[in-house]
Amino acid sequence: MSSPAISAPPELKGSELKRLQNLRNIGIMAHIDAGKTTVTERILYITGRTHNIGEVHHGEATMDYMEDERKRGITITSAATQYEWRNNRVNLIDTPGHVDFTIEVERSLRVLDGAVCVFDGVAGVEAQSETVWRQADRYSVPRICFINKLDRIGADFDFAYGTILNRLGANGVRMQLPMGKEKDFWGLIDLITMKAFRFTEGDGPAMEEMDAIPDEYFELAEARRMEMVEKIVEIDDNLVEKFLEGEELTEVELLRATRASTLAGHAIPVFCGSALHDKGVHPLLDAIVDLLPSPLDQGEIVGTDPKDKDIKIVCHPNSDGPLAALAFKTVGDPNGDLTFVRVYSGTLTRGDQIYNPRTRRKERVGRLMFMHADKREAVDTVRAGNICAVVGLKDTITGDTLCDQKQVILLESMDFPEPVIAMSIEPKSSGDRDKLGDLLGKLTREDPSFRVTSDKETDETVIAGMGELHLEIMVTRINRDYKIPINVGEPRVAYRQTLKTEKDIEGKQVKQSGGSGQYAVVNVIFTPLDEYSEDVVFEDTTKGGVVPAQYIPAVGKGIDSSMKGGGRLGFQYVGIKANLHYGKSHDVDSSELAFTLAGQRAFRQALDNNFTILEPVMKLSVQVPEEYLGDVIGDLNTRRVAIEEMTMDGLIREISGRVPIAEMFSYASTIRGLTAGRGTFSMEPDGYDPVPAYIQEKILKDAEAAEK
Repeated sequence: MSSPAISAPPELKGSELKRLQNLRNIGIMAHIDAGKTTVTERILYITGRTHNIGEVHHGEATMDYMEDERKRGITITSAATQYEWRNNRVNLIDTPGHVDFTIEVERSLRVLDGAVCVFDGVAGVEAQSETVWRQADRYSVPRICFINKLDRIGADFDFAYGTILNRLGANGVRMQLPMGKEKDFWGLIDLITMKAFRFTEGDGPAMEEMDAIPDEYFELAEARRMEMVEKIVEIDDNLVEKFLEGEELTEVELLRATRASTLAGHAIPVFCGSALHDKGVHPLLDAIVDLLPSPLDQGEIVGTDPKDKDIKIVCHPNSDGPLAALAFKTVGDPNGDLTFVRVYSGTLTRGDQIYNPRTRRKERVGRLMFMHADKREAVDTVRAGNICAVVGLKDTITGDTLCDQKQVILLESMDFPEPVIAMSIEPKSSGDRDKLGDLLGKLTREDPSFRVTSDKETDETVIAGMGELHLEIMVTRINRDYKIPINVGEPRVAYRQTLKTEKDIEGKQVKQSGGSGQYAVVNVIFTPLDEYSEDVVFEDTTKGGVVPAQYIPAVGKGIDSSMKGGGRLGFQYVGIKANLHYGKSHDVDSSELAFTLAGQRAFRQALDNNFTILEPVMKLSVQVPEEYLGDVIGDLNTRRVAIEEMTMDGLIREISGRVPIAEMFSYASTIRGLTAGRGTFSMEPDGYDPVPAYIQEKILKDAEAAEK
């Protein structure tokens, strides 16, 4: 690997240093219904960003501005805003909690410096909580936790805290002790300052300091504080020594150690409250600026040279540095698409010509703006560390780097999940066909987890996404928002195929009669892999030049193209290794084309009657009142659910397990009917499993019938 091209860290001074120190880029993330958007709404109201409190259950949330979001009471698309708190500017992104829109969380976390994870005080860590937590782990995003809804019946701070430790494996640290429980949740104790606060009602401050910690909580507060100090000082040897010698640590030392532990991912501070009733939100605001990172804490931004990815290029948060920015989201707009951008280094200015290394083209910055949900604040410049929207970029898509053509850098992009469900659509009027095609292109640019393909044999347009709700909302947008009436087919499962057993195949492409010939023989061992990658794992172990070196890549190319073709069934092949170990060539008649065709033939022979169909499997969590448990389990047993665990929380039973997505179509209406509307469920992708033999047989019969 080449030596890193590392520039010396810039000497930041004065206003630029202070600006970056006082800047935060954070996301709010949670399982659906944990109260994430309500937390955001309270933050905006308390900080003066909004002048009325938008209630999610009334369809009035500022951040849920789409019509479907307001009707359904859920967040579908991530929304950006900003607020000021204690002379700090905070860029905040409210992300969806539903698994069908997990791509919104993924691309937001890629550009955020910190996150607030919100948990339901009754349920604690839930299925989608685990998904977003793993996404934050993937991007090493420092985070703090807020256990919400502690004034609900059944809420238990210690239980919810325990799920953070046990289900997430996180080193959670309780920073507060709640006073009272459920509807009698009336105050909290700050374990760093050892001060007690009572919640207040009315137009004044949301809480007031008490003269002292109440006697009945003092002993527990002392124990909790000791536990907190033990965890947060571990990162600092001097503080550990001071603690072990029995010296009292100052508030400043404890706060500094908590911040260092948070930034290092060593500890996860846990706070408590009820955002709906403005309990504990003020301390959360303080924690965001005190504990979560600024762009300076992120340090070096490492990219690569597009011409040689072994060459590392490093830049730093500095408005005077070379431009390095990442486009993380595109939103269609009649006045020009909005491209959401995180500026890591340099300054974006309206009218600038900027360079996209992927397209190798320059683009012009038309307009710049800061977003407040769907409202816009036009600006002339955006400096390093900030998040903004750009109008005027025509060829830039999610994951693209934007930089200075004189100092090109390619930043790490992001991976997008594969769709698990598909359906066919067609316009009701043939005159709308071109209009629909243009719209689908726009929707796929907006949402990389939404895919569109065309079936050449049936002339069908097939859309694919992350779940029924995902596709349902896309169809609604096409019909209602864009006024293109469409017919919709039944949902389909995004099956995959893999090799059943290992085979050693000889593939031949021999044509030597008249004219220029084709001659290639390849011997390839095809092996099924446990990991279902969509790219073939190709290796060459030939010896003695039996296959000339210039033709070996052509063999891999032929195998790879056949693997991506999907064969007769049209299902993507995955998880296959191909080892080219022998072959033959001809001095005159061999060519790249011949070896490509030989590789294709070998692949088809290996998979002939030697394949297994794989189906997407979901991690399932069902919550039902005790009296409906029997009916719900009976129904789940008909759906091939592998139940792994059943737990009880009050009068609510939670059933956890794995289920093929093919068995869960229209389950939302089924569980409503079985539980008088009181049951809920959530799912998240959990990989692929081989289908049972009788299911594979049915799929093959259906495919044969479709061919006829």
